[in-house]
Amino acid sequence: MKIMFIGDIYGNPGISYFSEKVGFLKETYKPNLIIANAENADNGKGLSFKIYKKLQKLGVDLMTMGNHVWKNKQIKNFIDKSNVIRPINDTQQLGQGYKIIDCEDKKILVMNALGRVFINSKLHCPFKTIDNVLEQNKAKYDFSFLDFHAEATSEKIALTHYFDGRIDAIVGTHTHVQTNDERLFPHNTLYISDAGMTGAKDGVIGKEKEPIIQSFLGHRFVSIPNAEGKRQLNGLLVTLKPHKTIEKINLSE
Repeated sequence: MKIMFIGDIYGNPGISYFSEKVGFLKETYKPNLIIANAENADNGKGLSFKIYKKLQKLGVDLMTMGNHVWKNKQIKNFIDKSNVIRPINDTQQLGQGYKIIDCEDKKILVMNALGRVFINSKLHCPFKTIDNVLEQNKAKYDFSFLDFHAEATSEKIALTHYFDGRIDAIVGTHTHVQTNDERLFPHNTLYISDAGMTGAKDGVIGKEKEPIIQSFLGHRFVSIPNAEGKRQLNGLLVTLKPHKTIEKINLSE
């Protein structure tokens, strides 16, 4: 059982590069399921219906989100009947925070959760919320996968220790920088702190670099444009059967 996960798709550079490379990815890795984090797909501001349909057409089976899930208000019109999974511990009642899907004669529980540290302390506790989902769905699935969209590496690692052996794979997102700590935890949970970003390579995590630099020097900007130029694709191949492995995917121009 192979799950390909595409790290945060950021705006037009991310969509276009994924579109160009998805055929190569399918042929090379032969995934059974493709999941992509799409919370920045609409140029860093959530997910529009048009982009949702485009990613779906390209072969993305499920789309996870994050703290920008409601940035594009269009999503409220289609999320309930979509393959979008919003953060399970979000305070909104629209959409679903997890789905159990059929894949190769197996059932896979796919979840999305938001960290609270440095993001939003008022969110429902991700530990307790995920605990409840696992309890409610006992014996209803064969494999489980979590996109944990969080800022603090400490929160990601602590949550993985807590669910070690109870979730098959926990993949971190949000920082847009792929980490080098992929591993199998003691009780058989696959983990990486961040899958990285799919989008412009030479900006600052998706945005144009010069205004970001100037903002650190004390200048203020009403809005900062998205970066263009050379592109990158970061993601993962998570193998759950016959042996558990996690392999990083890195493509760039």
